[in-house]
Amino acid sequence: MKNKVEGKRRKAMRKQRRAARGPVATMVTVTFRHVAPSSAVRGYAERKFAHLGKFLKRACEAHVILSVDKYRQHGEVTVKSGRLSATAEEESRDLYSVIDLLEDKIVRQLTRHLEKIATNKVRALSAGEILSEAEESEA
Repeated sequence: MKNKVEGKRRKAMRKQRRAARGPVATMVTVTFRHVAPSSAVRGYAERKFAHLGKFLKRACEAHVILSVDKYRQHGEVTVKSGRLSATAEEESRDLYSVIDLLEDKIVRQLTRHLEKIATNKVRALSAGEILSEAEESEA
């Protein structure tokens, strides 16, 4: 029973330290190809991808590439953080909707990645915990 309490206390302390560090910084770069750079579109893309740091523990970089071919607005984004790399491509008629769709795809990828990590971190019970559970079930 004592080990369980210490483990919970240790986990709570770790959460407090992580919260004290503040939000993780996200560096967003926007590249325009075959289209005049617009500060409105650049600001919109930076705003959309700036919050990706809340999904990750390390600082991350998001590189957004926006291009135009006649009536096709094409966008791709690459998010890198440590060893993690997530990419997405999207095509639409409107540049703002391309940015929205890219953001949705990347958020889906990152949440799925975090869920996979969480399921893999299942810890086996120690011998003391197994014995204490057996004693509790007998009583």
